[in-house]
Amino acid sequence: MTAERKRRIVILAAGKLDVFTAKTAAGLIRYRSDEVVGVLDPEHRGQSLTSLIGVGDGIPIVGDLGELDSVKPDMLMIGVATPGGRVPDAWRQFIRQAIERRMEIVNGLHTMLDDDPELGPLARQHGARIWDVRRPPEDLDVGMARAKSVAAKTVLTIGSDCNLGKKIAAIEIAQELERRGQDVIFVPTGQTGVMIAGRGVAIDRVISDFVSGAVEKMVLEYAQREWVIIEGQGAISHPSYSGVTLGLMHGACPKAMVLCHQPTRTCLRHTDIQIPPLPEIVKLHENLMEPILDSTVVGVALNCWDLSEVDARSVVQETQDELGLPVTDVIRFGAEPIVDGLLSHFGE
Repeated sequence: MTAERKRRIVILAAGKLDVFTAKTAAGLIRYRSDEVVGVLDPEHRGQSLTSLIGVGDGIPIVGDLGELDSVKPDMLMIGVATPGGRVPDAWRQFIRQAIERRMEIVNGLHTMLDDDPELGPLARQHGARIWDVRRPPEDLDVGMARAKSVAAKTVLTIGSDCNLGKKIAAIEIAQELERRGQDVIFVPTGQTGVMIAGRGVAIDRVISDFVSGAVEKMVLEYAQREWVIIEGQGAISHPSYSGVTLGLMHGACPKAMVLCHQPTRTCLRHTDIQIPPLPEIVKLHENLMEPILDSTVVGVALNCWDLSEVDARSVVQETQDELGLPVTDVIRFGAEPIVDGLLSHFGE
């Protein structure tokens, strides 16, 4: 699921290394741990990465790039989504240092570092590439539901809310299919997914008219694969992110959907709007796709990070009984039940 060429990655998370703020860092470490040689955060230098964000056993936290000279890092990845997507002034020294060492800079923030009047020219002077992950492609068109005609088994992760595990569910499903010998590709649509896979489009920077077209283009590009697993974004009921969610649904034209949900969350993130009951959410997504193609929710991925083992297993069983669908927590219990459901749905 990672980029093809192995890199020696340092993740920049200075002053922001906690389980909520450093979600990008945690995703990179979870799926590219064999390439991550260190995390740059002077505030937490020498501490245990696992105790701070739950992953990364054995990866050092350093205060300066010089501490990693022995492993010759060649890539600096920004591992935090900052407020407004801006680069903190305190980080500029680290980015300058990486550029001067001719490291590639991978930036998932909304601020385009290659356009920065200081950092852009400095990178060109030192022959260091800056990859602004959120810079959208220029050759996009509107979507026309062309993806509904591909032979590939297309699967989209959807959510009862934003920020509850659609990316992780998609990756885990793809990896489980791969373990079973299936020809599968994960299609990222968010900056962290793009940074993990080394490809894709961060869909939240695409002009709204072209969101469905951008997703459609990626699905068509990979249409020769047996399985195409598309990372979902936002939530169809969320007033802030419903636009990108519907654009993804119409662009991907998924033949199956996997619903992601956090059982302990009652309101949509940063609002007082109640999350609808799961049967209503399932019906809503299927009805929205019905004019274009028959798309069915075939499984549920629960995010039970804040529940005990006993409570997590209990809510998995309760949700399965309620919906009559395979349910799991893909991190705690694996993606096997959902993959079994997908194989059954597609007649495998």
